[in-house]
Amino acid sequence: MNDQKLELDKGTGTEGADPWNLLRGDVSFPAAVLNERRMQHNLDWMRSFIDAYGVSLAPHGKTTMAPKLFQRQIAHGAWGITVATSQQAQVAAAHGVRRILIANQIVGKANVAAVVGLLAIPDQHVICIVDSAAGVALLGEGCRSAGVVLDVLIELAPEPDQPGYRAGVRDEAGLAEVLAALDAWGDHLRLGGVEFYEGVLPDEAHVRRFVRRAVEVTKRLIADDRIDRMPAILSGAGSAWYDIVADETASMAKAGEVEVVLRPGCYISHDDGLYRVAQEAILKRNAVAPTFGEALLPALRIWAVVQSIPDPTRAIIAMGKRDVAFDAGLPRPATLFRPDRDDRPAEAPVHWEVTGLMDQHAYLTIAPGDDIAVGDVIAFDISHPCLTFDKWRKILVVDDDFTVIDVVETFF
Repeated sequence: MNDQKLELDKGTGTEGADPWNLLRGDVSFPAAVLNERRMQHNLDWMRSFIDAYGVSLAPHGKTTMAPKLFQRQIAHGAWGITVATSQQAQVAAAHGVRRILIANQIVGKANVAAVVGLLAIPDQHVICIVDSAAGVALLGEGCRSAGVVLDVLIELAPEPDQPGYRAGVRDEAGLAEVLAALDAWGDHLRLGGVEFYEGVLPDEAHVRRFVRRAVEVTKRLIADDRIDRMPAILSGAGSAWYDIVADETASMAKAGEVEVVLRPGCYISHDDGLYRVAQEAILKRNAVAPTFGEALLPALRIWAVVQSIPDPTRAIIAMGKRDVAFDAGLPRPATLFRPDRDDRPAEAPVHWEVTGLMDQHAYLTIAPGDDIAVGDVIAFDISHPCLTFDKWRKILVVDDDFTVIDVVETFF
């Protein structure tokens, strides 16, 4: 790594060490660490899944906000990158992502102007979503001022009698309102298809019902000649139900009726909590996913040091809410390494448990007599990558010898 230099960011290496190694004391802890082998496995796994169903992939970039990882996802077959905000779209475009799906309503004059401004980039393709006449008008006015045409998808929400919803059109009256507004702005907004997000629903039955409605609406819009591009786009799927979305839409995709674009974002790093549980459910209910060998692997860990052992049953770890997600489960001790004693990390005792986090500290429950000392280095598996990535400006990529082979920069 010839481009390494002294950094002020947390979790980076010391001056003069090239390459850095986590076990040699070259890196300040806590540090966010991606395992290259596991990450590559996850990229290959998702490509196999997408290819098996004949659908496309636009991973949600909000998870990592790391352009280096965007480019790796595109190199492994991604159709484009999904984002949620105008700033995220600008970051993706500035780093060479030429196809961007903004799976969120863009509202506010400056936000609209930022998105519309991206269309001045040669070969830049941006797609937005709309769910109201007011939202259509805001985008239309921005496009008219700039003299450009923008592709949009109509966002559907679950129907009123379904539990859970976010943004989106919920009924036929709302759909008719948006279509009428698009007609009025037809010189500057081009309807490309339908978008939805099923992750707000509680179970498979509700998800399948919702996806089938999205398929039905898409087919109807095509039959009524309302779509301004062919094939139409039908896009959905977060990281928990992408197999169901693929099941329900693959026949349309393989027939060439639509371009189905799935949007899971967490697969590249995966985790050992929220999405491990989701992946286990996918492997049980889906016939295709288990055929690719080893499932998705947790590739992201936070490495931190034991800073104090105030009593026989508790250690204090120099890692806190500033460093790791805590909204969907607390980090779990995975490996233990003692500098100047161990050659490699060993598995952490299974009874060790993080029971609480403060801003910069974690409470680790241990047993009296456990082999743990101040200065030990513990690697923690995480739950919910999205809210771990956003706590780091630099993330280290390591090989299986814990040598840093790349540094990934984030742009949250």
